Amino acid sequence: MRPGAARTCPRAPARFSTPARLRRHRRLAALLRPGLSVLDVGCGTGAITRGIAETVGPEGRVVGVDVNASMIDKARAAHRGVPGLSFEVADVEALPPGGAFDIVTAARVLQWLADPAAALRSMTAAAKSRGRVVVLDYNHEKAAWTPAPPPSMRRFYAAFLQWRAATGMNNAIADHLRDLFARAGLGDIVATDQHEVSQRADPDFEMRAGIWAAVAATRGHQMVADGAISERERHAAETDYRAWLRDGADSHVQYLLAVEGVRT
Repeated sequence: MRPGAARTCPRAPARFSTPARLRRHRRLAALLRPGLSVLDVGCGTGAITRGIAETVGPEGRVVGVDVNASMIDKARAAHRGVPGLSFEVADVEALPPGGAFDIVTAARVLQWLADPAAALRSMTAAAKSRGRVVVLDYNHEKAAWTPAPPPSMRRFYAAFLQWRAATGMNNAIADHLRDLFARAGLGDIVATDQHEVSQRADPDFEMRAGIWAAVAATRGHQMVADGAISERERHAAETDYRAWLRDGADSHVQYLLAVEGVRT
C-alpha cells in the first residue's frame, strides 16, 4: 500500500462486533468451512479475521495482514489465544507469493489504494492453484440518501470524492472489480450484491447511516489539512448531518459488491 493510501485508510469501528462484521460479508461467510486456510488482507484490528478463524476452526489457518504495525499490535492483543489465528505486518502490494491459501480476501480495502491492480496481482499470487480471491468494496458514486441530506453534507461528500480522486483512489472501484480480476488472471468471476441498506426502523440506523458524520469527524480533518474543505465546512457537515439523522433521515444505501474469482 502506498504511503498516501495507508494514511487515509479507515478502520472498522469497534462498535461493530466480530460476528456482525463477518455476517455483513455474506459471500465470504458462505464460502468458509472447517479446515480452510485464509489470508485476510488489510485486516486492521482483526474484527472480520477473528470471525473467519472461528468459522474455519482449529484445523484451519487464518493470517491477518496489515501495513499498519500499530493495528497489528492491537489485533494480536485483542485476539490472543484464538486457535489457528495469527497477524503479520505486510504490504498488500507485496504479499508473500507462496500460493499457500485456499481463500485470499480483502474487505473495503482496495478503494483506498492508488494501484488496486497491483494489489490484486499480489493477492492472486498468495492463493493456491484453484484457490479463491474475494474482494468486498464500494462504489461511492452510487451512495443514496432519502430524503437528501443537508446541503453542508452534500458539499462535504462531493469534496470527499474529489479529494479521494485527487490522490489516485477509485471512487467506483466496486464496478471495476470484474475487469481487474480478469486482468489479474482470475477465472470463474462472480459478483454478488451486498448493498448496505439502513432504514429508520432499524435499531442501529443512526449508528450505520451515521458513518458520514464519523468520516467528517475523522477523515474530514485530513481533508482540511489538504485544502479540500475548510474547517467551518467540515464542522457544519458533521453537525448538520447528525441533526438530520435524528430528525429527518429515512434511509441510506451504500452500493457494495462482493467479487470473487479462482486462480487458474
